[in-house]
Amino acid sequence: MLLKGLSAFPITPSDAAGQVDTATLGRLVAPLAAAGVDSIGLLGSTGTYPYLSRAERRRAVDAALEEVSGRVPILVGVGALRTDEAVRLAQDARAAGAAAGLLAAVSYTPLTEDEVFEHVSTVLRESGLSLCLYDNPGTTHFRFTSALVGRLSGLPGIVAVKSPAPEAPAVAAHLAELRGAVPDGFSLGYSGDWNAVEALLAGGDAWYSVIAGAFPQIALAIVRAVEGGDAAEARRLNARLEPLWGLFREFSSLRVVYASLDILGICRAKPPRPILPLEGAARQRVTEVLLSLDLSR
Repeated sequence: MLLKGLSAFPITPSDAAGQVDTATLGRLVAPLAAAGVDSIGLLGSTGTYPYLSRAERRRAVDAALEEVSGRVPILVGVGALRTDEAVRLAQDARAAGAAAGLLAAVSYTPLTEDEVFEHVSTVLRESGLSLCLYDNPGTTHFRFTSALVGRLSGLPGIVAVKSPAPEAPAVAAHLAELRGAVPDGFSLGYSGDWNAVEALLAGGDAWYSVIAGAFPQIALAIVRAVEGGDAAEARRLNARLEPLWGLFREFSSLRVVYASLDILGICRAKPPRPILPLEGAARQRVTEVLLSLDLSR
């Protein structure tokens, strides 16, 4: 199984014109590889892929792959509004050496399941890149049903799905429904950091983590506790992070991570406009939480 354990999703630092700061990106991904994450999710939602041109996305992929030098597989976001553009992005990712692509059903006009099936199967066929389905209805306004995931999982090269983690009471049923639709070995992973621990404890294969893209050590400790059968320790570590999860829910994980990296002097990048950085009282709250948690990279 390619996608399992902890997948760390860093930001993609860029300037106001959308040019990626490849040197800073290298400094962000290097600690992830050194920490021993199971994969790196480049150009995910945290990596602001929709805000970057094809050329800048390729520069980001090349820089990250050069930095990790094969030490950890890199999953690359290849989502785009147009199928032909997604094909080109997936071809770029494969040519650069990415392990797999992360493909969301990005849309302006609402898509049908048949349209998404054709979109995904075309990108797969014309790029030759293994794909992880990216179910992100909060952004795309399209939800992958278990039936569609099952239908797509029958295509050789569709290897995983990244789903938003439900609240704890619903996660076991969600997993069971997906397990019943996909073949053995197909990876069922979750995003949504504040619910991810319970998803892992219920049997999820991977945590696609925002916090791990900035502070891999605490996320790794949680994942390794789950893998070691220590549910109490995993829940204890997760509870420690609740002040941060509260900020994620209130301001979005993207804004909070950008603020955190800036406050700690790790990265001075600002999110792409029209997204505005946290200022004033919101930034002060992030500062106070970071000081209380004393997170290690």
